[in-house]
Amino acid sequence: MTVIRQDDLIQSVADALQYISYYHPKDFIDAMAAAYESEENPAAKDAIAQILINSRMCAFGKRPICQDTGIVTVFVNVGMNVRFEADMSLDDMINEGVRRAYKLPDNVLRASVLADPDGKRTNTKDNTPAIIHHHLVPGDTVDIQVAAKGGGSEAKSKFAMLNPSDSVVDWVLEQLPKMGAGWCPPGMLGIGIGGTSEKAMLLAKEALMDPIDIQELQARGASNRAEELRLELFEKVNQSGIGAQGLGGLTTVLDIKVKDYPTHAANKPVAIIPNCAATRHAHIVLDGSGPAVLPAPALEDWPEITRETGDNVKRVNLDTITAEDVLTWQPGDTLLLNGKLLTGRDAAHKRMTEMLANGEQLPVDLKGRFIYYVGPVDPVRDEVVGPAGPTTATRMDKFTRTLLEQTGLLGMVGKAERGDAAIEAIRDNKAVYLMAVGGSAYLVAQAIKKARVVGFDDLGMEAIYEFDVEDMPVTVAVDSKGSSVHKTGPAKWKEIIAKRA
Repeated sequence: MTVIRQDDLIQSVADALQYISYYHPKDFIDAMAAAYESEENPAAKDAIAQILINSRMCAFGKRPICQDTGIVTVFVNVGMNVRFEADMSLDDMINEGVRRAYKLPDNVLRASVLADPDGKRTNTKDNTPAIIHHHLVPGDTVDIQVAAKGGGSEAKSKFAMLNPSDSVVDWVLEQLPKMGAGWCPPGMLGIGIGGTSEKAMLLAKEALMDPIDIQELQARGASNRAEELRLELFEKVNQSGIGAQGLGGLTTVLDIKVKDYPTHAANKPVAIIPNCAATRHAHIVLDGSGPAVLPAPALEDWPEITRETGDNVKRVNLDTITAEDVLTWQPGDTLLLNGKLLTGRDAAHKRMTEMLANGEQLPVDLKGRFIYYVGPVDPVRDEVVGPAGPTTATRMDKFTRTLLEQTGLLGMVGKAERGDAAIEAIRDNKAVYLMAVGGSAYLVAQAIKKARVVGFDDLGMEAIYEFDVEDMPVTVAVDSKGSSVHKTGPAKWKEIIAKRA
């Protein structure tokens, strides 16, 4: 009988979560490198380049790939010949591992888990509790898969109870445009089919733990219906033209994963869960010999890539920018931001709109300013700020018109597309929305030279900061006329791909 010691399991979970915070899986790096080589849309190619450069920087700096260090999901298979030498429950041991990982002083990870989700939404401060699934299986080891799932990609999950005769492929392709780019493509789609409603969702999540191997499947051919679906969907999703970060291009997904399970004769439950460009998962096995060890990747695992900027790059001084300057910017323009940039996301926007409604003065004047939708990781060592990539912009859509019209805010920086209501507000106020690349948080943080809290200090990572930035790269996503690159880009590349078919 194998004896698993309590601290070995705790430390193994903690080490695995630290590991995946700064190391991409090699299969992901290889797939992204191949996507970079084949991509023909300059904007999408640059986005992939930023993700790969960020990945390499994080591996060397041992800092998070993304500022959203995720909610932890754990799948545990406990061998029936295992005995635990522990005074804690299995769930408590795993949660202690999460706590230890997220509070490690050398690489503090952002705590994003909130208790009382429909009430006070109070941060638990240590990213616990994890979402834990366990099975008792034959054997004498404890097999653990850990993942850290970002909120932006998780928010794009879809579920439907289809009729038995309905097409899964048609349903997936129908959902794809509704998902937008907030899940940070290119990534993976996990698809669960069958069982019951909750089982389909669980299958989709579990599918994302598998390595990228679509090229191997293409070479050998499908041997069952799930593999047939993978091949068909991989081709058709990439024909959508959505592309990296939703900018339009040849690669929208790196792989499609499908798991199925027997279901009731009257049902066909289907779920989609996307994994983003910050794909983070690891597989560890405890056999009683001590904590599990994950090997560090080799330097040559990352391709040598440098960003290539075209003639449309403009250096912008945020301290002297005028409303007239913004009118000249075109969708797809690359800008390098310099000067003072405010931050604010969901909680700050909610509080600001409430203060405006009550006639109260905001803690900072937004007139003529730009606000960056971000909740940064706490700094360590000599950092000014920790990894600080953008959060999904559509969550701020309902606040956009109020802030533009009542404060004189000039521009916003975030991740992915804006909804129609926000685009109309931007057009009506001759403002602008700029897109930073999701999945390049550490790279973006290098452009931040100073950081200070200027409002709502009690909100922690959701407080309003003022960053001093130097050459922070962004793309004009919605211009002052209301033209959105997230609408024009995919439409253009879908047409290009269709003509080549």
